[in-house]
Amino acid sequence: QVQLVESGGGSVQAGESLRLFCSAHGYTATMAWFRQAPGKEREGVAQIDTRTSNTLYTDSAKGRFTISQDNAKNTVCLQMNSLKPEDTAMYYCAASQSTIIGGMSARAFEYWGQGTQVTVSS
Repeated sequence: QVQLVESGGGSVQAGESLRLFCSAHGYTATMAWFRQAPGKEREGVAQIDTRTSNTLYTDSAKGRFTISQDNAKNTVCLQMNSLKPEDTAMYYCAASQSTIIGGMSARAFEYWGQGTQVTVSS
C-alpha cells in the first residue's frame, strides 16, 4: 500500500511558476503527475522512474515543467514554469509499484493522491 500526499498548488498569474510536491509513503517504482480540468479527461503531465530517474513528459509540459525526485525524502517535485491559463487544473500525484514504460496511462497507476488545485489567471 502506498499513500501519496500532495502540496504546493495555488493561484498565480500567467508566466509565473509553481512547484508541486508529492510525498510517498511506501515503495514506488514509477511516479507521475496528472491533471484534470473541469469537463476534460485526466491527462498525464510528467513521469519519473524512481530507480533510474528517467523522465517522460507530455508535449504540453516539455520545456516548461520539470519532474525530479528527492530520494532521501521519498518525494517527487514538479517544477512548473511559464504557466499558462490552460494549465489550470487539479493536479494529481500517481504512483505504481511497477516500472511503467511506453507512455503515461492513468490506468497503469495503482495509487493516487487527493489532488492539489493549480489556477493560472491571464
